[in-house]
Amino acid sequence: MDNSKQSKNKPQKILGLFGFFALTSSMVLTVYEYPTFATSKLSLIFFTILGGLFWFLPTALVSAEMASVDGWEDGGVYSWVGNSLGKRWGFAAIFFQWFQITVGFVTMDYFIMGALSIVFDWPALNTNPFIKFFGVLILFWLLTFIQMSGTKYTAKIAKVGFVSGILIPSIIFFGLSIAYIVQGNPLKISFNINNLIPNFTKISTLVIFTSFILAFTGIEASASHVNELKNASHNYPLAIIMLVILAITLDGLGGISVAAVVPQKDLSLSAGVIQAFKLILLHFNSHLMWLVKILSLAIVFGVIAEISSWIIGPSRGMYVSAQQGLLPKIFRKVNKHGVPYPLLILQGIVVTIWDAVLTFGGGSDNVSFLAAVSLTVVIYLVCYLLMFISYFVLIYKKKKLHRTYNVPGGTVGKTLFALSGLLTSVFAFIVSFATPSALPAKDGKIYQIVLISSFVIALIVPFVIYAFRKFYGSKNENFKIKHFSSKDVNKFVHPAGRGEHYMEHELKNKK
Repeated sequence: MDNSKQSKNKPQKILGLFGFFALTSSMVLTVYEYPTFATSKLSLIFFTILGGLFWFLPTALVSAEMASVDGWEDGGVYSWVGNSLGKRWGFAAIFFQWFQITVGFVTMDYFIMGALSIVFDWPALNTNPFIKFFGVLILFWLLTFIQMSGTKYTAKIAKVGFVSGILIPSIIFFGLSIAYIVQGNPLKISFNINNLIPNFTKISTLVIFTSFILAFTGIEASASHVNELKNASHNYPLAIIMLVILAITLDGLGGISVAAVVPQKDLSLSAGVIQAFKLILLHFNSHLMWLVKILSLAIVFGVIAEISSWIIGPSRGMYVSAQQGLLPKIFRKVNKHGVPYPLLILQGIVVTIWDAVLTFGGGSDNVSFLAAVSLTVVIYLVCYLLMFISYFVLIYKKKKLHRTYNVPGGTVGKTLFALSGLLTSVFAFIVSFATPSALPAKDGKIYQIVLISSFVIALIVPFVIYAFRKFYGSKNENFKIKHFSSKDVNKFVHPAGRGEHYMEHELKNKK
C-alpha cells in the first residue's frame, strides 16, 4: 500500500487529555439511576468503588488496547471478538450490545413517564400499566421517526441536553442536598460506618450491584478515540482514572442524596430524583413547586436527548454486520438521509415488545424498572464476557499484532486487569438473577419469571440469526466505514451516545 495514502487514512492525534476526558465523561455519566443506587443505602459507596476500580477501569483499559490493534480499529466488539474467537461470536457480541439498549430504551422511557407524572400531577402515567405502556410507545416511536430524517442536529441536541438536563440539575441537586443535610434535617438513612459494607450472606442485597455496573457500561465505546489521543500511553490511563474518581463521586453523592431525603417505602425507581427535588425544594419553600416542574422538564429533556442519540447509534454495529452478510439484505438499506431505516423499524418493534413484556409482565412500576435494569445488564455482560475472553486470546496468542496502545504492566499487568474485569463481570452476572431485597416477596416470583425467560430468548436469538446467514446473500464488498469528519453529512452517533461517526456507501458507477 502507498505510504502516503496509509498515513492519510490514519486518524490524526487531535484530542488532548481534557478534551478526551470531557468526551468520555459525557458517555457514561447519568442521573436517572440515582434512585436505584439509593435502595442500597450507605452500601452504595462500597458498590461504586467496587464497580469503578475492579470493573470500569479494567474495561476501559482493555477495550482501548483492542481498539488500537492494526485492522481492529473499526467495528468495536464485532471486530475485537470476531478476530479473536471467530465471526459467529463477533456477531453475538455486537448483537448483545445492540439488544441490551432495546431494553435500556424502556428503562429511560420509564424515567420520563415517572418525571412527567409529577410534572403534570398525573400518577397514573407511572402506575397504570396501560397508560404507561402507550406513553412509552408514543414517545419512543415519535423520537424514532424524527431520527429518520438524519442526525444533522442529534449531536448538538445531545450536548445541550447533557448540560441542561444532566449537568446543571445535578449541581443544583447536590447543592440543595448538602444544604438540607447541613441544616440538621431528619435523614431517612443511618450514616453508621457499619452500614458501608453490604451483607454478603444475603445475595438479595448484592443484586443491586448490577445497577452500578450499568452506570459504567458503554465505556468501551470511547476506546475507539484512543487512536486520536495525543500521548495515549500516558493520557489515556490518566483520563480514565480521573473519570473513575468523578463517576464514583457523582454516583455516590447522587445515590446518598436520594436515600437521605426520600423514604425507602415511598421511593419510585423511575422518578426518585424528581421525588427528592420535590421534597427538598418544598422543604425550603412550599411555593417552589413551579421550580420542581421546571427542573423535572429539564431532566426529561436531557434524557430525551440521550434517547435520540442512542436510537441510531447502536444500530451502527448491526448495520456493519448486515454489510458483512450476517443479516438479510433489507437491513443494508439506507434512506436519502443515510439512515438505516429498516434497522430502526426493527429496533422500534423490539422496544415495543420489551415495553409490553416489562410493563404488563412486571406488575408494579418498581418490578418493571428493576427487571428492565437487570435484563439490560445481563445481556450486556455476555458481550463483556466475550470481550474479556477475546482479550486473553489477544495477549497470549496474538501478542505479535501491532497496537498503538498497551495496558500498563506488561503481560502480568494485562492479565491482572483482564482477570479483574472478567471475574467482576461473572459476579455481577450471577447476582443479577437474584431477587432484589428492595422488592416485596410477592413480587419476587414475577421478577424472576420475566428476567429469566427474557434473557433465555435474548441469548438464543443471535445464534439463530447467524445459522441462517447463507440465505442472506454475500457481503457487500463496496461498503466502507470511516471516522467522522466535520465535512460529512451522514453522521451516526456512537453507540455510547455522543461520539460521532458516519457511514459511507461506495455506489456503483452509473453508466
